[in-house]
Amino acid sequence: MLELSGIRIRLRQLDGTDGCELGMLRRAAAKKLRAPARELASLERRRRSIDARKKNDIVLTFTLRVRLKGGEDAEREALARLAAAHAEKGVKLVDEPPFGFPGPVRNAPEQRVVVVGAGCGGLFCALSLARAGLAPLLVERGDDATRRGKVVAEHNATGVLDPESNIQFGVGGAGTFSDGKLQTGTKSPAHRLILQTFVDAGAQPQILWDAKPHVGSDVLPGVVTSILRRIEDAGGEVRTRCRMSDLEVAGGAVRSVTLTSRGADGAVREERVETSAVVLACGHSARDVFELLRERGVAMERKTFAMGVRIEHLQANIDRALYGPAAGSPALGAAPYKLSEHLPSGRSAFSFCMCPGGYVVSAASEPGGVVTNGMSLSDRAGANANSGLLANVFPDDLPGDDVLAGVALQRECERAAFAAGGGAYVAPAQLVGDFLRGQASSGAGGVAPTYPRGVAWGSIDGCLPPYIVETLRAAIPRMGRHLRGFDADDAVLTGVETRSSSPVRVTRGEDGQSVSTRGLWPVGEGAGYAGGIMSAATDGILAAAKLVEALG
Repeated sequence: MLELSGIRIRLRQLDGTDGCELGMLRRAAAKKLRAPARELASLERRRRSIDARKKNDIVLTFTLRVRLKGGEDAEREALARLAAAHAEKGVKLVDEPPFGFPGPVRNAPEQRVVVVGAGCGGLFCALSLARAGLAPLLVERGDDATRRGKVVAEHNATGVLDPESNIQFGVGGAGTFSDGKLQTGTKSPAHRLILQTFVDAGAQPQILWDAKPHVGSDVLPGVVTSILRRIEDAGGEVRTRCRMSDLEVAGGAVRSVTLTSRGADGAVREERVETSAVVLACGHSARDVFELLRERGVAMERKTFAMGVRIEHLQANIDRALYGPAAGSPALGAAPYKLSEHLPSGRSAFSFCMCPGGYVVSAASEPGGVVTNGMSLSDRAGANANSGLLANVFPDDLPGDDVLAGVALQRECERAAFAAGGGAYVAPAQLVGDFLRGQASSGAGGVAPTYPRGVAWGSIDGCLPPYIVETLRAAIPRMGRHLRGFDADDAVLTGVETRSSSPVRVTRGEDGQSVSTRGLWPVGEGAGYAGGIMSAATDGILAAAKLVEALG
């Protein structure tokens, strides 16, 4: 197979249909190979990105995989012909063995592996273990995707919060309600397997080649449900509304877990499950789990995390700023952005989880605390763009030596935001112009906030540590120089965003197990080893492979 990189198609040559794009790519590939188009047996898009540096001449750039009708011999001949003409740049032969799930374990232990948490780390770990024949028990404290959606809708409408099932807890984890962005700054051969698994489970095929792939929070519930069914079909067991309430450790090793389940009738049942292997994929909001680990002497450490607010603009303005006269083209869609600013103070601010055409959501998981996040639907057709606008909290910023001091700070900010909103999970909000001038806001300008519980206009200063507020205030004007209109007076800040990452790391060794507790396998964002859907899913697969290897 030949890989062709740097294939460029001008936006003005396309009509927005997939057929037109594929036709243009087939002709471009034939031209690059100096071969008739009829000799191409197959053409596969591997990557598609947007080059908008020249807004009057936007270009789509592709990497392709091509097979020739003559097979490998014809492909080698084509590459040699190009080399002889010094035209082989951007063309190479590839023969990559596909990355797969771990192979089967011949002598599976009688005790089951227990996977705690059905976010992407837990889902892909459990799927890997099930396919290896280990029949894992996957437990998730929240609801299945269907009931979870109803619970979230009820919270949005009434302010009633279920601490066990919400935007943080439930099948699919927090990522289910944050647009399902699949881009990642990491590289791993597992990425293609993960994307293909999503597609096989019902996600859009274009995530296989889009440089900034996303699924959408309207599509993801069906996708994660399909993955659950695959785990069960491979021999795994899935329990929702079931959480790990205790962990027995003896002699520096896991001995059992206690599982607490809640039935549809509200009845609570406890069960002790003997096991020597627990995959901890609990997510970054399972604060009670962190407290349990501390009580059981499991090694943890503070880590850098980030806090801030959500910032909203009109998506049409972001589109114009990034795409110029091409804004609104169906081939481009709603424009995303990614910003970071390093300040003279030594601190930095950055955008996070940017949701084009999206909505700010109520992401609380504890009574009396306001938490914001963002999501988009698959069409990204909402009027507003929103993004987290965050600054780092470093371990040295925290008082004392409590490993959970970061959790305490998160709670303090969430409760301050709840109070500033006046209760009922109303969020505090402020216009960017007023924030920069240090004055309270009294109402919206041209951007209507999308936070579903409503906002209370005022000041966000009292909801975050001064060093966060000062960092954001210094960074916003600088960001406006890179993205026109980012510092617009009527852009909306909604507080607070505190759950972008875990403030602790459950320390593990090279073998993937806790450095203090054999048989405990920390995985994903909650354990401090991932930062998004793709990295969490990758971590889950790799942890499963190490666990399978350890079992022999």
